[in-house]
Amino acid sequence: MKDPGNGTNVFGMPLFGFPKMGLPGVVGDLADQGFARARTACQQMAEALDETYSCNARGTADYGLKLIEISHANVTSALDFYADLLDSKSATDVLTLSTEQARKAFAMASEQNKELRELGRKLATETGGQIRNNFARVFGHAD
Repeated sequence: MKDPGNGTNVFGMPLFGFPKMGLPGVVGDLADQGFARARTACQQMAEALDETYSCNARGTADYGLKLIEISHANVTSALDFYADLLDSKSATDVLTLSTEQARKAFAMASEQNKELRELGRKLATETGGQIRNNFARVFGHAD
């Protein structure tokens, strides 16, 4: 079936004023623009994810270093306690040292848990904020 030549195709649908041969070029240009936008968005998303991973890695490293520091402090405290136990002369000394060590360990654990909790909160807040900001930037939804 041929084009009747009145601006409609063989099914009677209008061609919207575009010449029949011009449609593939227009569609091709639109597709090229769409691909260019998609490529740009993918590149922006990759950059955003890279920034987010970097932020998360820094926070995780800080948390890990704090765990190592805490472990060192706890091992040192335990070794000091055992050294003091070896020097004790009576059961009263052992009981006194044990009570002091328990009190010291409880205070240290409370402070250490507070520090870890704060680092965990900071890590979650910074990483979440980084994710939110990057997605808003990439998808154009500024807060």
